Amino acid sequence: MTETLTTGKEKVADGNVPEPFSRKAGVFVCIKKNGRLRGCMGTIYPLTSNILAEAYRNAVCAATRDPRFPPVTLRELPDLHFTVDILTAPEPISDESFLDPKRYGVIVRSGHRSGLLLPDLEGVDSPRQQVMISLQKGGIRPDEPYTLLRFEVSRYEEEI
Repeated sequence: MTETLTTGKEKVADGNVPEPFSRKAGVFVCIKKNGRLRGCMGTIYPLTSNILAEAYRNAVCAATRDPRFPPVTLRELPDLHFTVDILTAPEPISDESFLDPKRYGVIVRSGHRSGLLLPDLEGVDSPRQQVMISLQKGGIRPDEPYTLLRFEVSRYEEEI
């Protein structure tokens, strides 16, 4: 990350990717500073050749392109905490009774709009709450027709 913030060039994961990370998957990277969100970006479906490359790409995006925050600076790096969530393939569900906000993330879709919420987030305790936040993120009114998908994640946390 230091190299990318200094040079503006993104590093590409080479062919020596450890086995659990050599497959393709969607990945979300969230950055926190002092316990507060500082950036979060990701992909539901993979855009790169492996999980490691996907995580690096999304970490750079979270640090430099999340429209909610200014780009991360080199000075901030020691204070940042990174979480990487590797997603399973989303599966359609008929209603929110198939959700558990501690276990499943949710995607809501209505036409070309969608909202996603990762699982096991502080303060999100019910499937209804999870769906309502996802609808809001997607700009979808609760009275509009929408579909639901759920997914699980493998979560990795790291301090730089």
